[in-house]
Amino acid sequence: MKPSYQVVIIGSGAGGAPIANVLGKSKKGITVLVLEKGPLLRPQGDGLPVSDFKRDELYATGPEKRITIPEVHNRGDAYYSSHVEPDLNDEPHIYFDPGVENPRRKGDWATIEGYTAQVVGGGTQLYGAVSLRFPPRDFKLGTVNARRALQHDPNGDVQREARDWPISYDDLEPYYCMAEELVGINGTSANQQKPFSRDCYQSPIATNPISAYVESGMDALRMPRYRTPLAVITEDHAPSGRKAGSPKTGYVNRYGDPMGFKSNTYVSLLRPVIGRGDSNVELRSNCTVTHLEDDGNGKIRRVWFRDEAGSLQSVGAGVVIVACSAIESVRLLLLSGETSPSFKERLHPKTRKGVPKDLLGRYFLTHCFGGAETVVPTRFDKSLTLDSDWATDYCTTAAFLDELQLWAGGAIYNNTSAHALPIALARTYGNQDIDTIWTAFNGDTRLTGDSLVEYLDRSIGTQLSISFMANQVPLSSNRIELHPAVTDKWGRRVAYILKDWHEHDRYLMDTLADQCRKILAYGLDPTNGNARVDGWGGVYRADNGVARIANHILGGARFGSDRDDSVLDPNCRVWDFANLFVTDGSFMPTSGSGNPTLTIQANAFRVGTYLEGQL
Repeated sequence: MKPSYQVVIIGSGAGGAPIANVLGKSKKGITVLVLEKGPLLRPQGDGLPVSDFKRDELYATGPEKRITIPEVHNRGDAYYSSHVEPDLNDEPHIYFDPGVENPRRKGDWATIEGYTAQVVGGGTQLYGAVSLRFPPRDFKLGTVNARRALQHDPNGDVQREARDWPISYDDLEPYYCMAEELVGINGTSANQQKPFSRDCYQSPIATNPISAYVESGMDALRMPRYRTPLAVITEDHAPSGRKAGSPKTGYVNRYGDPMGFKSNTYVSLLRPVIGRGDSNVELRSNCTVTHLEDDGNGKIRRVWFRDEAGSLQSVGAGVVIVACSAIESVRLLLLSGETSPSFKERLHPKTRKGVPKDLLGRYFLTHCFGGAETVVPTRFDKSLTLDSDWATDYCTTAAFLDELQLWAGGAIYNNTSAHALPIALARTYGNQDIDTIWTAFNGDTRLTGDSLVEYLDRSIGTQLSISFMANQVPLSSNRIELHPAVTDKWGRRVAYILKDWHEHDRYLMDTLADQCRKILAYGLDPTNGNARVDGWGGVYRADNGVARIANHILGGARFGSDRDDSVLDPNCRVWDFANLFVTDGSFMPTSGSGNPTLTIQANAFRVGTYLEGQL
């Protein structure tokens, strides 16, 4: 390792890898170090006869452990560690459960939620790969809602708290194209509520026959549909040198892909620039960054981290990119502020009115999420398909939002691969935030012997579900702090997440869940939509629903044009630091009408292009 680098990137996922890719291809010889907390798990063919992936990345299948953290209410509960998530006793996230439905639950709970993955490639190694653009309206929700009448917003929170992005859809559109091309995404652009300057999608594979019910339902309701963009290559991908194959649910969807068809940021963006003769990008895995050191004058000069052996090391940095996911990025900045008064002062400078700015960690967001599911009359082989076939932007249109007086909308898409395999059923059956494969069927004593066989026979290949992802109302009270008492195994205070759903969030989730119900009802009965649907609703109705959608962790360090009203400037630089940038999902002022990964990647390409021009 060199003693210093022009750019040090903390995190190798959607917010970090695109910047490494841009700078690694630069002819300027820019030296780049990527530090990743998790391991490097490589696909087959990456110098390996077999893949590093175990095909159980989302499942904790080791020995049972017990929560020993004294301060939390779920102390003593059982859990199982995954090899791409931290051990819960070593590095917990602590959520405050407001306990609205059950006052006895009110208090602090230890949870693994909020860690999408600690592995090279981050969450892009394990996600379902849905890669949606945000519609133009999402970039100006402050302006759009300035004078609108809304349901279920009695205190006017939307008008007070909603903010426009400091960039427009048109500003980001070329970088959406760049991401779709360089990452490798299949799908169709027709019928999307977003303008495309060019179509960079690969051709999607054939739909699964079970998705015909979704086609019928969307068509009956006159919802324009398109093939869901998925970050999986279906054709040879020249930018990354990958060859197309036959991607299937069993090793692509929500697993670490051992074949390299899923376009995670390692195979698509990092591997092409690591080890190239004209590239100066280095990757070090299993390295945990502890804090950033400033020079007292608004510049970061060193990055401190624990290496593979646990030894404390440091490296000089000309520019520092923080991209370790919103919760951990905010935590890293707050921890760094505790080591240096000048650092802390610049994180919380005084506004023009002389009031200390207390924005870092505030306006933490996830997504309004939910959907509907039912059992169809015929069995289908869903192991042959990808995560989704059809999507619609119908619920993002102005006509729909105005009719129902919603502040913002969301995308709807079907989950083609849901319940494709027994292991997927085990994971989702009655699951909660720290449940695992071991506690799924075991938690229901009715599912034993013949009853379990009958359940599997009834469920495998017959379950059809459909989901929505929608904007959550940004609230200052939803925030990330450092917990006053709980520390990690290195003695550093852990992240403390305080979050609840706004009344309008619940209304939005109920409304979109009903749209999902109608799609399935009309899909099964296109004549009048009277078919029975087994269940529908929003995530807020679930136990621990505040935390369970924390795989889409956004906000906490929003960017903007007004330094008094944002943590980052329009280029994602921390306002009072000359060389500190934050590029994971924490930069978002609003959470968007769809899965956030593509937008995080597009923005990171934008910031990377800006930095390449500055260095």
